[in-house]
Amino acid sequence: MGHNEQRIEQRFVLSLGLTGLILAAEIIGGLWTGSLALLSDAAHVFLDVLALGMSYVALRLAALPPDDRHTYGFHRLQVLAALANGATLLLVAFGIFREAWARLHHPAPVLAGPMLVVAVVGLVVNLVVAFVLREHDHHDLNVRSAFLHVLGDALSSVGVIVAGAIILVTGWTLVDPLVSVLIGLVILVGSGRVLRESVHILVEGSPEGLAATSVAEVMRQVPGVSEVHDLHVWTVSPGYVALSAHVVLADQALSQSQQVMDGLKQGLADKFGIEHTTIQFECANCGQGAVTCLG
Repeated sequence: MGHNEQRIEQRFVLSLGLTGLILAAEIIGGLWTGSLALLSDAAHVFLDVLALGMSYVALRLAALPPDDRHTYGFHRLQVLAALANGATLLLVAFGIFREAWARLHHPAPVLAGPMLVVAVVGLVVNLVVAFVLREHDHHDLNVRSAFLHVLGDALSSVGVIVAGAIILVTGWTLVDPLVSVLIGLVILVGSGRVLRESVHILVEGSPEGLAATSVAEVMRQVPGVSEVHDLHVWTVSPGYVALSAHVVLADQALSQSQQVMDGLKQGLADKFGIEHTTIQFECANCGQGAVTCLG
């Protein structure tokens, strides 16, 4: 593991520790004050802990080499973890809605002062964690995802602070379940995105915004290529795209085939960021798969 990876790993450990403290504080504070908004925000913090944990585990597992039984390595484990994460958070969101509905019909007293203190502490720590992760969020997909989770939780903490301030000034406790509904909606949207992306990857979906026909057209433009068929582009894990294809070569010397291969790999890497490729050369269409692009 390089020096940069070690720094990212250390930042994840620090972020996990700080976020775990927020989670414990908000659960205790929510039960103590009777604030559903604070408990709802704790559920959102739980999302952050899972996201940070998955990112940390993914960083460690990505360093493991492939073996005879896992020829792609262990990249898909983070996708399975994300799927479980999304499903769990979906249940959490509906649990919040159910409790909020009950609170709207039967309001409960809320200790606004302590609720406000816990929420402010949570916001400050969230901003610290976001700052810790901010340096690397442009360079690593996992870090960026974790950073966005923490930033979203900071916004939820702002909502709890607003609810606490309103209760403290006006005594209107119904704002507590209303804010918890908003937090539940934030969790619902986030879990929906995680579930959609996870399922898309698990069913061998192509990367977002990448069309197979466009890939085939770029491959066809390489000198010496007359046809592309049986083309497959799929996502192994976020940021890891693989491609396989059959390429029919024009009539040429065998020694020229390496130049064609180099041109294909260079074009796929430059235009689409696809670096893991399996390309089979043919002298005529083998009849396997549809012809994606004719010469």
